[in-house]
Amino acid sequence: MHRILLLSILILLVLSCERPFELEVQADAEQLVVEGFIEASNRQLPPLVILTRSQPFFRAIDSEQLDQLFVHDALVEISHAEGRTQLQEICYSELPPDLQDQFAELAGLDAAALPFDFCVYTDLLGSLSGTAGQHYDLYIEAEGKSLKASTSIPYGVPLDSLWFVPPPGIPTDTLAQLRAIISDPPDTVNFYRYFTQADGAMLPGFPSVTDDRLFDGTAFEFPLPKGESRNIDIDPNTYGLFTVGPKATIRWTCLDQAHFNFWNTLE
Repeated sequence: MHRILLLSILILLVLSCERPFELEVQADAEQLVVEGFIEASNRQLPPLVILTRSQPFFRAIDSEQLDQLFVHDALVEISHAEGRTQLQEICYSELPPDLQDQFAELAGLDAAALPFDFCVYTDLLGSLSGTAGQHYDLYIEAEGKSLKASTSIPYGVPLDSLWFVPPPGIPTDTLAQLRAIISDPPDTVNFYRYFTQADGAMLPGFPSVTDDRLFDGTAFEFPLPKGESRNIDIDPNTYGLFTVGPKATIRWTCLDQAHFNFWNTLE
């Protein structure tokens, strides 16, 4: 009886020491977020800058709040070898229907699944396109703040060949695996990223980036998995495989180390 009484007192003491724990999340000051693209390619796409505001990590976000993320009426300029080019703001909702698909492709969006208006800064006059080997400086003034960034476009290293093979595992006549060969230049560090388009938007692979650490200066064969949307459930039995029949487009790019580090960390 004495032991039971002591045990009961001990349990009461332990229970009385419990305290509810509530995590206090401190909201950081709102900051401007810049995402920019400029490339040298046969597509001759203009540069693109997306300017938004940061949001607390634990805050729920709906389509109305996403609309309010975009920063409007900013001064966005790119300095380059031939001078300086000011970018103009344009939003998806401002375009006629026949141009909305082109806008979505330029911004890397799926127009059919876009739940909010999307705004970018770009060169509407078509006076600036990227050139391999050139350096570019970005300058932004918005909401009383000034931001600067710099980048350069590396020289491209194209794929030697592409072909489809039957996928490993269960035989099928409706799916195929894409393979490629690249001849990587010796004694230079190269960084690569790729996208695929088969039945919708142009999507990055996963992972979409690699360096040449394992195949520097060699002819290297490797699989290229089909890019998949991050917003859908993945079927492990068909992931990365292409459907036989529809046309497939591959976008193979070279990027600098800073951009490689970003995408490699994100993925």
